Amino acid sequence: MSEFESVGKVDDFEIGRGKAVPIDGRMVAVFRQEDGSWHAIDDLCPHMGASLAEGHVEGTTVTCPWHAWRFCIVDGTWEDNPRVKTDCFEVKVENDQVWVREIEKE
Repeated sequence: MSEFESVGKVDDFEIGRGKAVPIDGRMVAVFRQEDGSWHAIDDLCPHMGASLAEGHVEGTTVTCPWHAWRFCIVDGTWEDNPRVKTDCFEVKVENDQVWVREIEKE
């Protein structure tokens, strides 16, 4: 399994908004939720490559800013066709530092 990478301090992430960070050579959208939970998915929308971190977040859904594709930030599922998914990442917070790593595929 890949190692966790530090992506910044907790205060670097705005509640209810995504932030794109580099992880292992790719961009990842990290989301800090009002309830204290953290989620991360691939930043690139599989449709045309827009940044999902720039999308509108409502609950656990992020809407792509280009063509309004909606993704679940918890598991990466495209909400209009659950067979399509984007990669998910594990997030942990330790000592005010945010850490992310890719979830290994089965």
